[in-house]
Amino acid sequence: MGHIVGATRTPRDRWIEEGLQALAADGPDAVRVEALAKRLGVTKGGFYGFFADRDALLKAMLDVWERESTDEVLERIEREGGDPKAKIQRAGVLTFSSDRLLPIDLAIRDWARRDEAVAERLRRVDNRRMALLREMIGTFCSDADEVEARSILAFCLAIGEHFLAADHGDRTRAQVLARAADLLFNRPRKDHSH
Repeated sequence: MGHIVGATRTPRDRWIEEGLQALAADGPDAVRVEALAKRLGVTKGGFYGFFADRDALLKAMLDVWERESTDEVLERIEREGGDPKAKIQRAGVLTFSSDRLLPIDLAIRDWARRDEAVAERLRRVDNRRMALLREMIGTFCSDADEVEARSILAFCLAIGEHFLAADHGDRTRAQVLARAADLLFNRPRKDHSH
């Protein structure tokens, strides 16, 4: 993705990144100017050179998350090519298996339950993700109702499996997820025992 951990960042970007890490770890209440300044090893005063207030930082954090989890994911799957099923899988891996984006995404989902502006942003992002699923699934499935059902099942699986604590007998979670993806995307059954 365009975001490279450790890449040279402007001081403004560093505030945003620290804010996103605090959000991912402890939720929006943890995004406090004093705490971020301490983590960055700078004075609190420097913050106001980049942001009018904490709300401006929160908005900038949401902007970065939205760009990384939609535009940058879409650009990357187009650049890397492959058939529609491969593109869906790559988009899911980039977003919901990412050490960076997944914790931020889950924290934003929790935050959206208490903040209507965040909920609206999340709706926009999720609508773009659903549109991609519909487009890709629509290449091998012509029934509109089924496309919608497969899309929501795929999306719920990608998010929900992170909250599920169930065991799967003698199968691993990875094996069960791989088989579920085969079913959703009409792929021939593979041996997922490895």
